[in-house]
Amino acid sequence: MIDINLLRENPDLVRENIKKKFQDKKLPLVDEVIALDAEKRALQREGDERRALRNSLSKKIGALMKEGKKAEAEEAKEQVKQNNERVAAIEARAAEIDAQLKKDMMAIPNIIADDVPLGRDDGSNVQWNTYLEAKEKPFEVPYHVDILERLGGVDLDSARRTSGNGFYYLTGDVARLHSAVLTYARDFMIDKGFTYVIPPFMIRSDVVSGVMSFEEMDGMMYKIEGEDLYLIGTSEHSMIGRFMNTTLEEKQLPLTLTSYSPCFRKEKGAHGIEERGIYRIHQFEKQEMIVICKPEESDFWYEKLWSYTVELFVSMGIPVRTLVCCSGDLADLKYRSLDVEAWSPRQKKYFEVGSCSNLTDAQARRLGIKFKNAQTGKNEYAHTLNNTVVAPPRMLIAFLENHLQEDGSVFIPEVLRKYMGGKEYIRPVK
Repeated sequence: MIDINLLRENPDLVRENIKKKFQDKKLPLVDEVIALDAEKRALQREGDERRALRNSLSKKIGALMKEGKKAEAEEAKEQVKQNNERVAAIEARAAEIDAQLKKDMMAIPNIIADDVPLGRDDGSNVQWNTYLEAKEKPFEVPYHVDILERLGGVDLDSARRTSGNGFYYLTGDVARLHSAVLTYARDFMIDKGFTYVIPPFMIRSDVVSGVMSFEEMDGMMYKIEGEDLYLIGTSEHSMIGRFMNTTLEEKQLPLTLTSYSPCFRKEKGAHGIEERGIYRIHQFEKQEMIVICKPEESDFWYEKLWSYTVELFVSMGIPVRTLVCCSGDLADLKYRSLDVEAWSPRQKKYFEVGSCSNLTDAQARRLGIKFKNAQTGKNEYAHTLNNTVVAPPRMLIAFLENHLQEDGSVFIPEVLRKYMGGKEYIRPVK
């Protein structure tokens, strides 16, 4: 959510930003917010004047009664009655305006960075850099489900019976590899100075509406029937929600946190051959990183965060590239975002395994996350950032394809062996 002062002072900037994001249908919201804001401020002025008049009349009535001027006192009482009715009407209308303003303001996208490439969708994202040489295998690489099955590592049929499509059982050494990667990612981030957190896996609706746009919520979140609770789509949701309506001391910043959680997603609209198997699923686990910092530090932390994901994948011998997300591919709360994509030797292309985002103060405004400026003594909105450390389902695909050997075994890099009981390879069982 942007600062309403920006709409008051520079509505053209907000309109231009909406156009850059190819959301022209939202342009009328700018004029609506400006009109509602003006009406609210006018009502506030009138309300203040009428409350002052009420106090004045109350004193006048007391004086008139003491003087025995009952008729004049009754006239003043009628004025008070009419005045109170108007004050009540003003307060009711102000409440209506507040609700509509909040709805409109939450639909208006955050101002994006000046250097974000313009484009309607992810087809216009721009490659930033590549890390490790992306190599093709001298043999045919099977589909990842086939690799998993040969390793005795997945049971999709049973998952369909127990839970439906989009779920899976991981078994044996593959399940151990899954846990090994998460544990390695946890330790990797702790070594970077981040504090490890396991958050709640369900959150209330006021947190959901604070951490994401309405469109994202509808397409992602599972609602718990009969409860004001949603299953989290990523630990970022509950991690940021932890600081809702909180004013931090400046000396507490930056908060650098890394969290583990299962993630639950509807994946509404998911389709296509690469969404079979475990590429796009309803439940998975993830290691995340979160930063809450002062505004002047958020660009620094943005660069740090995505570089940690690159470093992690490179340490496991997986080639990756970074893509700068274009304007139309940015969710409404994002100021800028960068995707990390891993190389697929089977597809001979990269695919997304993580995303790093700087949301500036847009998320903090929704949730009321502030810090007290030590110099000015004033409370300011903090900046929030998030990034995927690793999400094993997609990471597993990249891992298996890049470390697959011609005999069907999968090589385990040195950094993971201590989490795998010293194993150097996972061998096929069939």
